[in-house]
Amino acid sequence: MTRNIALGGTVLLGLVAATSAAAAPDSQHPSAATKYTLRYVFRPGETLRWNVLHRSSVRTTMSDTTQVAETLSTSVKVWRVQKVAPDGTVTFEHRVEDVDMQQDLTGRQRVRYNSRSDKTPPAGFENLSEAVGVTLAVVSMDNKGKILERRRSPVKAGSKSEAEMTIPLPETPVAIGDTWSYPYDQGVTSEKAYKKIKILQKFTLDDVQNGVAKIHVENEVLSPVQDPAVEAQLIECGASGTVRLDIDAGRILERQMDLDKRVIGFRGEASSIHYLTRFTEKFVSAAVEVAQHPGREEKK
Repeated sequence: MTRNIALGGTVLLGLVAATSAAAAPDSQHPSAATKYTLRYVFRPGETLRWNVLHRSSVRTTMSDTTQVAETLSTSVKVWRVQKVAPDGTVTFEHRVEDVDMQQDLTGRQRVRYNSRSDKTPPAGFENLSEAVGVTLAVVSMDNKGKILERRRSPVKAGSKSEAEMTIPLPETPVAIGDTWSYPYDQGVTSEKAYKKIKILQKFTLDDVQNGVAKIHVENEVLSPVQDPAVEAQLIECGASGTVRLDIDAGRILERQMDLDKRVIGFRGEASSIHYLTRFTEKFVSAAVEVAQHPGREEKK
């Protein structure tokens, strides 16, 4: 389940956190502190951008043969807000504005594609080229990050990150040290049969300094997994990292997710696969821009 590029990822736009005073600490609760109510807030017509950097190295060994695939990509993720309901529910377009990607594979010449300068993509990058500068999905979500509807474009973006568009937010105010979680199912194939594995995504408010909240993110596989072939399919679910949220501005400033995991025996005793990846997003800007003509798609 190797992927070439994370086109967007995840998550992170327009998050606003309002604070509410907690009860005064007492002798039984010496660590009682201010609690923070985290909610997504958008403005109609707003366009938000993030710079995305994705590095990955996948080393696969089969018997005595080892192949290494290394990928480096930078891109700009864009959310264009179409409408905002009184209850905070937002509808937005998800796009990738541009991408610069290079890929190195053992025994082959480096392949590179830059959507700004290359008119024709190299072989194998056609789907990536088609996904730049067009609407990949129209998404409706509530102010706690729950996806209510997602209308995908027929364009094949080659990325699973669209399924991780948001950080699910806690239902109630949280203080430093509090946690919340989001369970989901990940499909795998085992002995030619399809089944779902239960995954738990966990969030912890680690700290708040100078108005910036630090949130730790990790994933835990809940279903018992004994088959290395299934474990290899779940390898990308093991990433962990940190989100930095500017509470006063109401926006996530940065997200970094790292993965370093090896699975042995996924295709026989002499096989192994090692994933080493880092994914970062950094907020760039938010502005209310003139709406595009409803029947027009711009294309780089």
